[in-house]
Amino acid sequence: MSSNVGLTTPRGSGTSGYVQRNLSHLKTRDNIAPYPKDFSTLKHRQRQPDQEILEHDRRREIEVKVFELRDRLEDEEVDEDDIEDQCTALRAKLTTEQKSTASSTNARGLKPHQVHELAAAKIEESEKLRRALGIREDYEEGSHWKKQEDRLKDTKLHKGKEEEEELGGAGELNRRY
Repeated sequence: MSSNVGLTTPRGSGTSGYVQRNLSHLKTRDNIAPYPKDFSTLKHRQRQPDQEILEHDRRREIEVKVFELRDRLEDEEVDEDDIEDQCTALRAKLTTEQKSTASSTNARGLKPHQVHELAAAKIEESEKLRRALGIREDYEEGSHWKKQEDRLKDTKLHKGKEEEEELGGAGELNRRY
């Protein structure tokens, strides 16, 4: 035992008396501010979906349907050439259907692990809401308050100049007499 740490004697404690440092203890940092200095980092940035992953999932849906058709036709013992022809025809049909239909995604039908599809649905929903409310695309959050603050500064500055002009004339009179 050193530095008055640990048990005075390990007898009867069921341990060897060896003292170890607690490596799981997290030390507090005093140099971190409770808020960020740069407020641009606090801006909400919408997660952008990865288009390659979305395209992969679309192609995978088509291939799953084609595989189901192939499996069903093989169970019915259809000729291999006929299976290939029907599969390519179905693949072409599903591809054209997918291109012709709008890519409207319903977020309710998606599962939590489909992150990119959820992000695409959220962007689409936000865009619909923006158009419905008539919000411009170049709108910056908080810009109204900045404009209002600028107007307030201008009016204070304008009033201050008028008061100086009024006092300036009276001040000259007072200095002469």
